[in-house]
Amino acid sequence: MNTELSGILAVWYREWKVYQREKSRIVASLVNPILWLVVFGGGLGASVTVSGGNYQAFIYPGILAQAVLFSSIFFGVYIVWDRKIDFLKEVLVAPISRTGIFVGKVLGGATDATVQSLVLLVLGVALGRLGAIPGVHFSVLTIGAALLVLMVTTVSLVSVGLIIGSQMESPEGFQLISSFLLFPTFFLSGALFPLERLPAWLRPMVAADPLTYSVDALRRILLGHSYHPPALDAAVIAGVAVLAIVVGTEAFKRMRV
Repeated sequence: MNTELSGILAVWYREWKVYQREKSRIVASLVNPILWLVVFGGGLGASVTVSGGNYQAFIYPGILAQAVLFSSIFFGVYIVWDRKIDFLKEVLVAPISRTGIFVGKVLGGATDATVQSLVLLVLGVALGRLGAIPGVHFSVLTIGAALLVLMVTTVSLVSVGLIIGSQMESPEGFQLISSFLLFPTFFLSGALFPLERLPAWLRPMVAADPLTYSVDALRRILLGHSYHPPALDAAVIAGVAVLAIVVGTEAFKRMRV
C-alpha cells in the first residue's frame, strides 16, 4: 500500500473513531429527524393531504435528505477545531498531500452520515410496519438505491462543509455561515411540499437548489413518483458531487494553517 493511500485511510479512520466516541452527536443526529417526521409530519399531516396520500410518507424522503444535509455540512467545523488545537499541523507534516487529507476527511464524514442514513432507513421500515408512513416502498432494492443516492449526496455536502471550514477562523464564524446556507437549502428542496404546486416566482430558486434533485430521486425510489426525470436527478447529483470535490481540493490547497 502506497504512502498516500495509507494516509487517506488513516485520516478516515481517525474521523470514524471520533464519531464513535461522540455518543451525543450520534443520538442527536437520529432524534432530530425522527422528531421532524413524527411531530411536524404528524401535526401538519392531520390537515394536509398530498396527491391523496399520507403527508408523513411524503416528507420521509425529505427528512432523510435533511438528516444528511445537517450532519454533513456541520462536519466542516472539525476542520476549524483541528486548526485551533494544531492537530492539522501535525497531519500536514506527514507524507500525505493536502488533497489526500481532504479525500480522507470526505470519506470520514461520508461514512458517518451513511451510517446515520442506514439507521434512519431501518427505522423507516419499522415505522412503515406500524402504519405510521403508509405508501413507502421498502425492499432490499429500494433501500440500497436510496442509500446510494444519500451516499453520493453526502460526499458533495461534506465537501461543501469542509470548504466552508477551511476558510473560517472560528467555530462561531462557521456556525453563522453554515446556518445561512442550511435552512434555505433545506426549505427550498421540496422536502416539505410538492414541487408541482409551486408559484412561478419560487420555481427558479427550487430548481437551483442541488438538494431538490436528491429529494426528488428519493421520492422516485421510495414512493414511486417524482417531479423530474430520473436521468436529470442522477446527472445533477453526480455532477454536484464531482464539482464539490474539485472545488474542495483547491480550497484545501489554499487553506492557511
